[in-house]
Amino acid sequence: MTNPVVGIIMGSTSDWETMRHAADRLSDLGIAHETRVVSAHRTPQRLYDYAREAADRGLKVIIAGAGGAAHLPGMAASMTHLPVLGVPVESKALKGMDSLLSIVQMPAGIPVGTLAIGKAGAANAGLLAAAILATGDEALSQRLQAWRAAQTDGVATDPE
Repeated sequence: MTNPVVGIIMGSTSDWETMRHAADRLSDLGIAHETRVVSAHRTPQRLYDYAREAADRGLKVIIAGAGGAAHLPGMAASMTHLPVLGVPVESKALKGMDSLLSIVQMPAGIPVGTLAIGKAGAANAGLLAAAILATGDEALSQRLQAWRAAQTDGVATDPE
């Protein structure tokens, strides 16, 4: 098996229902990836170790999904030079708006590319990670272009 180049991390196992959509897009495009539960609040040492060692282990992009206070993407970004894509996971209390605002409002100097709340954001994070990787991988670029063309071709011209 190929070593993973994308890491998908999430704050809890309940976030997998959302974050699996990022993994699905990466799998569709043949991109090796790994998934881990890494909580900024409950497992801070695990987060520290993961973010600090990611590049040395061969990762090129990290996709981080979190809900509520959603510190995971920003904390990961503060500890690695790799691009971090944040996915706000929908929360019960505020429907993911709390997650979105927590991720998108990073201070200057610690960027996190922030996607939409929920499933669409996770799927697009997978596609954005693929696009980032495709800038240096012609074969992946071709697969991504073919995936997009198939998506376009799948749109009906008539409503019935």
